[in-house]
Amino acid sequence: MRKAKPKKRVILPDPVFGDVSVTKFVNHLMYDGKKNTSFEIFYESLEKVKAKLPNEEMSALEIWKKALDNVTPQVEVKSRRIGGATFQVPTEIRADRKESISMKNVISFARKRGGKSMSDKLCAEIVDAFNSTGGAFKRKEDMHRMAEANRAFAHFRF
Repeated sequence: MRKAKPKKRVILPDPVFGDVSVTKFVNHLMYDGKKNTSFEIFYESLEKVKAKLPNEEMSALEIWKKALDNVTPQVEVKSRRIGGATFQVPTEIRADRKESISMKNVISFARKRGGKSMSDKLCAEIVDAFNSTGGAFKRKEDMHRMAEANRAFAHFRF
């Protein structure tokens, strides 16, 4: 590599929960630099999650973290060209990439949902992920299935 690795930016914790992962999630959720709007959407959706799951003893933030854990993939496949043939090689995912993938999947499947507002759609996707159902969970299962199917090419890992 010619250049040095770029420095990781410091991400400040969010104002309500004091959690850095919430800020990362909101940064993925944000459009056109409208961070306040995305914070409002996120907090509103957490309130709706708490209203949807009243018998759950966990807080809304804990439910959200459990939902993210449920949709976090452990392995992915990467295309690797060896001798004219392209193989799908299963590789383990770095911790920061795992977190990022799970957040992006939850947000993208929430955006695809039918619903009134983004907070409603995000709430529904969080509840589905918490219950190990929904689009983001299905994406994780598909990634694992692909890696399992291509396990024979694991020795091409770089």
